[in-house]
Amino acid sequence: MHTLTQGAAAELYQALVRDGARRGGCPLDEASESYLVFVLLRHQRDGMLLARTQALEWLHAQECFGRARADALRDVGDRCLLIAGLYPALAERRRVSLDYFVDLGRGAYRDVAAASRDAYGDLFAQLAAGYRELVRVLHAIRGDVDAVHPAH
Repeated sequence: MHTLTQGAAAELYQALVRDGARRGGCPLDEASESYLVFVLLRHQRDGMLLARTQALEWLHAQECFGRARADALRDVGDRCLLIAGLYPALAERRRVSLDYFVDLGRGAYRDVAAASRDAYGDLFAQLAAGYRELVRVLHAIRGDVDAVHPAH
């Protein structure tokens, strides 16, 4: 595994994601791997990640239209992915199951897929179908590969 002093942030996240996929037993295709790296890069400085209430964010997204709706739903899916994968203790603190974040995030990605066309919609349909595997990769990055089973 690469040390934090090597390469740019994208290269570091890519190495972490590949290592997590290997250790978690969830090989990712190129699109899923790239998207997961993108999510990590995009939210690396999100100081409000754990403070937001994702269900309220999802409700807010439902009030939006067109591209704004798809973007807001994507953000909910991304944040739920990061919380479920990297901060699973938040679910316990909020007295919900880890599946709460998995189901909310996967549903948000499904909604993005339904609201989008062509390759973008296809990507989010694929991400929704493999959501639990993405969470498992993030758990493996944390060193907790048994937390989420890909069969669920």
